[in-house]
Amino acid sequence: MHNYRPAPVLEALGVCSEDEQLYRALLARPESTTTDLANDTGWPATRVSRHLRSLLSLGLASRMPGRPARYFPAVPEAAVELLALRKQAAIVEARVGASVLTAEFRARHDAFTVIRGVEAVAQRFYQAQQCAQDEVLVLDRPPYVVVPVEARRAHGVTYRTIFDMDSLSEPTDLMAARSTGCRMLRDVPLKMLVVDRRMALLPTSHDVIVEVGPSSLLDGLLRLFDLLWHQGSPLSPTPSDGPLSFEDQQLLSLAAAGLTDQAIARRLGVAQRTVERRMQRILRALDATTRFQAGLRAGQRGLLV
Repeated sequence: MHNYRPAPVLEALGVCSEDEQLYRALLARPESTTTDLANDTGWPATRVSRHLRSLLSLGLASRMPGRPARYFPAVPEAAVELLALRKQAAIVEARVGASVLTAEFRARHDAFTVIRGVEAVAQRFYQAQQCAQDEVLVLDRPPYVVVPVEARRAHGVTYRTIFDMDSLSEPTDLMAARSTGCRMLRDVPLKMLVVDRRMALLPTSHDVIVEVGPSSLLDGLLRLFDLLWHQGSPLSPTPSDGPLSFEDQQLLSLAAAGLTDQAIARRLGVAQRTVERRMQRILRALDATTRFQAGLRAGQRGLLV
């Protein structure tokens, strides 16, 4: 076992390669002692003990009663599900904290301005983007108020947009959203446009927006965007010379976002049978047995970002 090191598949869920290596050793020999694992991995006992503690904290292993201490691995499917839920916990934490931010939002009148009227709202969205120097961040979900014009992209301004999955209901919508810096997420919690991380516009209705200036509220909104960005699925896979074509990467990105074959076929404008056939080819190309495993391996190879 000393020379066999399969490619890691759990790094995307926060498991380091050495922890995964020990987890695989434990899967191969359940009820192992520290000495057994040291022999199997070729590691010193102190190193094995350190990574065993990590596996216990991650829920990938449990200690059995009795002496000498023996360890049993968690069932992979259950362990991966637990790790995935922990990844989602950061977003849950941010959304729970939104109530605190709302209280501050209402208390700090000096940190925000309310703008009313359809024309005034459209004008402010346009002006805000025209003033952008570095970056514009967008959370986008229906119903729509003002679509970002991305007028400053030609001037070196970076746009990053997170679309709600329900906003891309037709193939034409997906085509319009394929620009660099677009991701898709289920249940985007609010609509927002942030300019240079110093000012945010929050639509509250079709003719009212709140402009938020530098404050802890703005800091919280930025943290929420960053958390959602890391959870989103890219809409524009990076073309590569690897085992997947650009179309395959795009299909896998949509599958990773949780869309069914039928929904993917509708978004891409192809037959469902075509989606199923291409997905089987993707699994073979990545030597994966499940879509989840394929998504992990594609992400580790930089095929989805």
